[in-house]
Amino acid sequence: MPVSAAVFTALLCALFGSNVVAIKVSLTGLGAFTTAGLRFAMAAVAVSVWAKVTGRKFALKPGQLRQLIIISIMFSVQLSMFYTGLNHTTASRGALIANLQPFLTLLFAHFFLPDERMTIRRVLGMSLGFIGVAILFLDQNMAAASVFLGDLCIFTAVIIGAASAVYSKRIISDFQPFHMVVYPMIMALPVFWINAWFWDGRMFGTITPQVVGSVIYQGLVTASFGFVAWKSLLKRYGTVTLHSFLFIMPVSGVTLAGWLLGDPIFAHTLISLAFISVGIVVVYRVPKKKPIPIFPLSRNI
Repeated sequence: MPVSAAVFTALLCALFGSNVVAIKVSLTGLGAFTTAGLRFAMAAVAVSVWAKVTGRKFALKPGQLRQLIIISIMFSVQLSMFYTGLNHTTASRGALIANLQPFLTLLFAHFFLPDERMTIRRVLGMSLGFIGVAILFLDQNMAAASVFLGDLCIFTAVIIGAASAVYSKRIISDFQPFHMVVYPMIMALPVFWINAWFWDGRMFGTITPQVVGSVIYQGLVTASFGFVAWKSLLKRYGTVTLHSFLFIMPVSGVTLAGWLLGDPIFAHTLISLAFISVGIVVVYRVPKKKPIPIFPLSRNI
């Protein structure tokens, strides 16, 4: 990867990491489900236009609709839990908990994907990541019941997101990659809007330029441009190379939450950030020798 591509990948990861901050800003004027509905409606239109312009085919093969419905259900529940959780906790805590997903994806992949085996290096990295989040949960300064509930909702969203990622990897060879993004967005929209009507205390509150800008950022920058850019880099440089930059996401999220939202950054927050970031680096750095799998299980699960 040339320097220019590395810098662009780092900036892209910083954009993804800052998305939790944008969500928190939008929640000051919009309900949680309303925010999700607006974001993914905007993103679905933008990605569909991009796919049409670039000649992608929207048609599905027999049997694919059922698989996409499964993905859409997981997507709907995952994002509903994430937005609800972020409405009750801080952006910095949300960013750190959300970055457990790469670790859980590896754990699930060991059991359900034939070419993904757990290694000593991966176990070490995952352990560091979970220690980091454990430090966060042991924090007594933010132990209010509502905050803990918010953290738990985000952790549940992370579990569902990891399961969805593994299932997507099992079936993605039969799809065009954008199918796995745009169809779940479209199918999830009725869920978001119905939930917004019943559960958002107010769907639309005080609409400020900051709230509008944050929704546009979520819909067009991270969910649309971010998707196209990441897929392009992934095709050219590969998964391992790109995932080596994932540690930037929690760093970006925590830093911007403190800077823009005034989230308190305690010593334990920085320690948690360090454990999670180092854990991601350990998991995704390219080994010099082929890693030896540990406790290999039957791949016929």
